[in-house]
Amino acid sequence: MTAVIMTILSAIFFVPAYYMALRHNLHMFQQNGYKNTEQLRWLKKNLKRQWLLLISIVFGVLRIFVDHIAFGIFLFFHFYLIYLVFRAMKRLNTKKKLVFTARVKRLMATEFILSAAALALTAILAGWEYLTAAMLFVLSVQFCLNIIANIINRPMELAVNRYYINDAKRKLKSVQGLKIIGVTGSYGKTSVKFFLGALLKTRFNTLITPESYNTPMGVVKTVRASLKPVTEVFVCEMGARHVHDIKELCDIVHPQMGVITAIGPQHLETFKSQENIVKTKFELADALPSGGKLFLNGDNDFIREKGKEYSDTVYYSTCGDAGTGYRAGNIKLSWQGCEFDVTTPSGESEHFSMRLVGSVNVINVTAAIAVSHELGIPLSELKLPVRRLQPVAHRMELKPKGDYSIIDDAYNSNPEGSKAAVETLKLFEGERILITPGMVELGAREAELNEKFGGYAAACCDHILLVGKKRSLPIREGILKAGFDEKKCLSFDRFEEAFTYAMGIKTDRHKYILLENDLPDNYQEV
Repeated sequence: MTAVIMTILSAIFFVPAYYMALRHNLHMFQQNGYKNTEQLRWLKKNLKRQWLLLISIVFGVLRIFVDHIAFGIFLFFHFYLIYLVFRAMKRLNTKKKLVFTARVKRLMATEFILSAAALALTAILAGWEYLTAAMLFVLSVQFCLNIIANIINRPMELAVNRYYINDAKRKLKSVQGLKIIGVTGSYGKTSVKFFLGALLKTRFNTLITPESYNTPMGVVKTVRASLKPVTEVFVCEMGARHVHDIKELCDIVHPQMGVITAIGPQHLETFKSQENIVKTKFELADALPSGGKLFLNGDNDFIREKGKEYSDTVYYSTCGDAGTGYRAGNIKLSWQGCEFDVTTPSGESEHFSMRLVGSVNVINVTAAIAVSHELGIPLSELKLPVRRLQPVAHRMELKPKGDYSIIDDAYNSNPEGSKAAVETLKLFEGERILITPGMVELGAREAELNEKFGGYAAACCDHILLVGKKRSLPIREGILKAGFDEKKCLSFDRFEEAFTYAMGIKTDRHKYILLENDLPDNYQEV
């Protein structure tokens, strides 16, 4: 009877601990794109988060041989501690919450079935007295159980995806005369997509993929939910982390026009080489039909070099030596916005102004102007919609807040964009404060590129607040090498601590706080 009571009490403590551990690891799995390889890479870097689960293996073995009531009570506290720790991590991991999609629910169901089967088999084959040990073993595998469940669910997930993809293809074919424009790049693609959508809507019934929907299932969801028979133009953002990711998207939507915004050392951890990144981005060019126009950023060295292999290309640039194409010149940047002229390949020119800040917005808006003009909208008709353009959320988004302003560039960061961001901060007259964790997913070059970023930041900022004391060490090294005041370069464990410090900086000048990158929860240091 005592063994039964102890087992029941163990179960009461086990269930909430099991759920919180499962939920945390499933949350990280979702942020890692349900990719087993990326989850394993994340686990390798963050195994210390799982120490309570790993030690459960030891306690499980001991439980088989030790049946003393005192040890049983100790295990109650162990279960409760696991619950508390993972509940605390749930409260800390708030930047991108776990979304209970249909796929997540299927994964959870499979994990519940596997766990229940293990407990049931233990009770049947070994007896109730070994159930507590089985609970400990079930807990100990939570850090990898979602990978196992993902492998089991793979045939079902492929079948579900195939059904939705085929339905999206059917719907795309049903819209007569639909013009499909693919937009890809290492960075800038979301901004170009939104700017292009805003300009095209002045003349065409236009659909764009929302937010950062740029994966196959994100695009499919957009098509199935939002494409209408009256839609004339569909602007499809295309993201990639692996070779052939763009080809997969092109095989779904079959674009007739394409825009490659920029290519750089983004996602080097998964692409493995810069050559693979270039090859993958140009999968969009390879997918275009004969006569399909390809718009290329002439300011980008990688694009200019690879673009020589293709015909029907239209360049857009801010450089005078980028060849014929759409050229932005006479650029004037200030903290209030930008002014510039755009000249077409035929020599026609028009002056544009906008309230967006930063040189990066000039090249992105020029891309949108080029595509819109090629689709028949005169430059003169584009002046007003360009002036009305709103900043894309978390991409050099200026947010006045009374005696301080935030320049929100927190969505992502890359070597070129981070340099442009701090140079934009330098244009503002006031106390210039940078908060950043630096850049990630740059492979073997991550430390080198972050150190360079530190040098750029030192020349443009009055205060630099680094997030992640270990990860930000290369940035700090670059900052101090540039002769920046060490007292004004501080490191913090979390973004909230850095922001609180920034708010407390005493100054008579208006504070401008640049948020350059904000890493998702799966990159937070323990």
